[in-house]
Amino acid sequence: MTESFLVKLIFWAGIGHFILCLASLLIPKALQWRKHLKNLQPLLRQMFWTYAGYILVINFCFGIVSVWGGNELVGHSFLAKSMTLFIALYWLTRIGIQFLYFDRSQAPKGFIYTLGEIGLVGMFASFTFIYFLAFFHTLA
Repeated sequence: MTESFLVKLIFWAGIGHFILCLASLLIPKALQWRKHLKNLQPLLRQMFWTYAGYILVINFCFGIVSVWGGNELVGHSFLAKSMTLFIALYWLTRIGIQFLYFDRSQAPKGFIYTLGEIGLVGMFASFTFIYFLAFFHTLA
């Protein structure tokens, strides 16, 4: 695989991160977070929203780094190795959480929700694959 092709993959993964961030703004309404979180103690509710915000910002920053720093991410520096491995492991862990931890028995049913989950997991898997490719490239 050529380095320029890998940079293009990383660029499109960055665009995918931005799309994921936009789609993430719909999740609180789709899963009725306000309704379900209103019975939590204020501190726990605030912490939940804070953690959700941190995840959104991290994903957005992955997009920034990928769209504007793709050339650096395929370099052979310690930072390139660290960043690509971190992003790959982040998304691999997210896939594991999706299937091994989340209790999806109460998840909304219907075609649109199933399609959404397939789309999200597909994005997570593609991010994992692309950043692992980049990581192994940095080792060569």
